[in-house]
Amino acid sequence: MITKILVANRGEIACRIIRTARDLGFRTVAVYSDADRDAPHALMADEAVHLGPVPVAESYLDADKILAACRLSGADAVHPGYGFLSENARFAEKCADAGVTFIGPPADAIALMGSKRLSKLAMQEADVPCIPGYEGEDQSDATLIAEARRIGFPVMIKASAGGGGRGMRLAQSEAELAAQIKTARSEALNAFGSDELILEKALLQPRHIEIQVFADTQGVALYLGERDCSVQRRHQKVVEEAPSPFVDADLRERMGAAAVKAALSCGYVGAGTVEFLVDQDKRFYFLEMNTRLQVEHPVTELVTGFDLVAWQIQVAAGAPLPVTQEQVRIQGHAMEVRLYAEDPQQNFLPQTGRIQRWRPALSEGVRIDDGVKEGQTITPHYDPMLAKIIAWGADREQARRRLQRAVEDSLLLGVNGNQRFLANILKHPTFQQGEANTGFLANEFKDDPSLSPQTPTDLVVALATLLFHHQSELSQPHRHWRSAGYSSWPYELRSGDDIWELALEAQENGAFQVNLDDRAITLGLQHIEPEQALFECDGLRRRVRYLRQENRLSLHLDGVVYDFEDLTHAPAEAGDATGDGSIRASMDGRIVDVLVEPGQSVEKGATLVVLEAMKMEHPLKADISGVVEDIKVKTGDQVRIRELLVTLTLSAE
Repeated sequence: MITKILVANRGEIACRIIRTARDLGFRTVAVYSDADRDAPHALMADEAVHLGPVPVAESYLDADKILAACRLSGADAVHPGYGFLSENARFAEKCADAGVTFIGPPADAIALMGSKRLSKLAMQEADVPCIPGYEGEDQSDATLIAEARRIGFPVMIKASAGGGGRGMRLAQSEAELAAQIKTARSEALNAFGSDELILEKALLQPRHIEIQVFADTQGVALYLGERDCSVQRRHQKVVEEAPSPFVDADLRERMGAAAVKAALSCGYVGAGTVEFLVDQDKRFYFLEMNTRLQVEHPVTELVTGFDLVAWQIQVAAGAPLPVTQEQVRIQGHAMEVRLYAEDPQQNFLPQTGRIQRWRPALSEGVRIDDGVKEGQTITPHYDPMLAKIIAWGADREQARRRLQRAVEDSLLLGVNGNQRFLANILKHPTFQQGEANTGFLANEFKDDPSLSPQTPTDLVVALATLLFHHQSELSQPHRHWRSAGYSSWPYELRSGDDIWELALEAQENGAFQVNLDDRAITLGLQHIEPEQALFECDGLRRRVRYLRQENRLSLHLDGVVYDFEDLTHAPAEAGDATGDGSIRASMDGRIVDVLVEPGQSVEKGATLVVLEAMKMEHPLKADISGVVEDIKVKTGDQVRIRELLVTLTLSAE
């Protein structure tokens, strides 16, 4: 019997599980690292246990510490969420040995489905359609090359133990096959501790469709429709929706039956997701099975009306599934996007900093699952996902419109987010028409403006000037007074690399004219509050939200955040600062490439090493032009944030 549930996770999924467990009447226990002492999940549970230092290996990934927290708190069940220990078969075994209920599938099912090679063999035996390929034990290069010829190019090389796009390479021809095998092996070994590979016939630009399955301890399994996860960047899901605009009733039934067969074949219990690739002729092929709750499970909840976390807890306690397959109904349409602290303009580099403002835009049909709060510091140690924004509608278009508005209206200030990138995807004609496949972002979205720095328009610069002026007048009402009365006030503003020198002039009607070189914009403040204002320009009244902190100002207008600095009264700056030549890790991660050697001359801005962190590669560049004095790491090394990697000496002029 379950009485108290420990949630072995953090962030939004921990908060989401705690809410449902509490609604069901269970006591809850949170766990937290040094970095998460005041995080929302650690504060909302009935009890919380400190795990230890910030690194995940010493906190959230330490199975022994999790079980010690169960003993300390008296928790008799563990919900692992997703990520971390959720698909760790050894952890599930340890829970069973300790008499703690693991709210997830049996350990042997996790182990089987955690291997792409073994799971594919099992699916072939269960007569589930699979992509033609090679899953043999012989891992020699000669055998892999021969098998690739048999399969036919293009061929996808995959790490058997992999996920998240790591250890995955596409070989378009035999000429590049050997090099891609070598790269995939290296990535797989470093990321997963195993260099075992499989080969698959590459399906170019298919649909990525997954089926939500659920099984109980009585041997009954069913499926809850599908989710379309085709909009992906580097094999990472960006937008998910249910149902798929590509799947008809017949295909849904056939894929659902195959997914249930896959679950029953491995003695599955609980929530799982069977993922398929579907070609343009609606032929589907098994890809993998995720033996946990998915990040995108809310879209299934919104179209079915079922609480999947509640089902997980009840099934783990031995209860039968609450409905039959015939009682499952799909109503309306739902979409989800993931709000990340990342900068799409810098190749999606994860961002850190303090959240100054977080105001999720909740409205009819909108659900926002978050795990952050204002004042919280986003560190480089964990996945940068801040929240999931989900919308339901009576049809796909209503869901899309609601989601777009919620993304644009959710206010995030203090750290860069990916809202503009997400909103532009939702507005793209290909996505609107329901025609996006796995190649959509790479082929049709690669030149989108959200991926490049956005220069503020003249209107935005003028508005920033007026808000700076208004705040200055409030704090120093006579600062701009002259003997001839109020006339013209000079301002110098900076946003990014752009600097504007302009003048503000008061008009007789209470409006202001902002002069930018040979351009003039007239606008006025109709109503202003501490964090939002109504302004009018050319007869149109609009709302802007803003945050002023001394000489800095952030504007949120039409779903875009602009940051300004008032240089008008700032002291003159020295010339460009020169770095000290000490190149340090920007976050915890692994060195995937060292591109220089001692004694080599490099120019400022040249990439010296490549760091893999948070499922992405980050180039670390020279901060001076100089000579490589010492390299303290090699390929494959695990490094900690701020650890010294390379030292340079300044070149003689």
